[in-house]
Amino acid sequence: MSFSNHHHYLIVAVVSAVFLLNTCNAQGGLRLDYYAATCPSVEAIVKHETSIIMSRAPTLAAALLRLHFHDCFVRGCDASLLLNSTKGNTAEKDSPPNFTVRGYGSVDRVKAAVEKTCPGIVSCADILALVARDAISILNGPFWPVPLGRKDGTISRSSEALANIPPPTSNISALKASFASKGLDTKDLVVLSGSHTIGNSHCSSFSARLYNFSGTGRPDPALDSEYVPRLKSKCSPTDNTTIVEMDPGSFLTFDTHYYTNVAKRRGLFTSDWSLLTDPETAAYVRQQGVSTSPYVFFQDFANSMVKMGSIGVLTGNQGEIRKHCAFVNS
Repeated sequence: MSFSNHHHYLIVAVVSAVFLLNTCNAQGGLRLDYYAATCPSVEAIVKHETSIIMSRAPTLAAALLRLHFHDCFVRGCDASLLLNSTKGNTAEKDSPPNFTVRGYGSVDRVKAAVEKTCPGIVSCADILALVARDAISILNGPFWPVPLGRKDGTISRSSEALANIPPPTSNISALKASFASKGLDTKDLVVLSGSHTIGNSHCSSFSARLYNFSGTGRPDPALDSEYVPRLKSKCSPTDNTTIVEMDPGSFLTFDTHYYTNVAKRRGLFTSDWSLLTDPETAAYVRQQGVSTSPYVFFQDFANSMVKMGSIGVLTGNQGEIRKHCAFVNS
């Protein structure tokens, strides 16, 4: 992608998301200029630190986006996922849906840099939202305005992560219900699923589709039969450590290639394939799967990320500004 085209996509995504902000986030108490007087350099600091992180480990982009998603789906976008477990409580990060989540150290690094300039001002929840945006943008993905003013929660429960984060085995009905419960619609579901264009997955998250789908002892018939042997060559039935690219050949570029794979029945997860079982999501998959430009997807993704980033936010006198993201303030 040329720089000029990429720049054009950024402008489109920003303009589109700004319109959405006027109708969505203003009602949630979030503002684009929230730190204008108290920490005007916050976005520059976060961008600088995220750039360093990405230059050293570009695969963390997917991890950081996943952190934001998993956080927002449990108690809203309140950084509850970042809290450590305590003697009397197992936190979200130690719940099964989050066993393979990573990137906590990166968020801590960014938080520490922000604290040096603006101590006690910027929440971990806001930093997480900004880091996710910047990581995607650095991989030539869209850029969107992030409204700020989230406060950090003080409660984190493993059971709530288990109940609220949709597993990769979800069918379309379960996915639509999960997203609807967070104020997200079917279009948001298929658009945000496009984030699987980057990152990796552990074999254990989809090996049943290769070897024993629904107890049949056979592969999932919904998987492309020519793709199954390739995946089997990388993943044994009991492999819990090997990782596989979710978007082979393009897993470090944010683009529409994920939809091309799903349309060919080459999505790794049942949740990916399930997008072909609903008329609205299937139409979007097929449209983007043959698209020669990421223009529409980037615009849609920016809009859906703004919506997701406003789920259940704590604002005003709610919550707190944590000094360290892994611990509530004493």
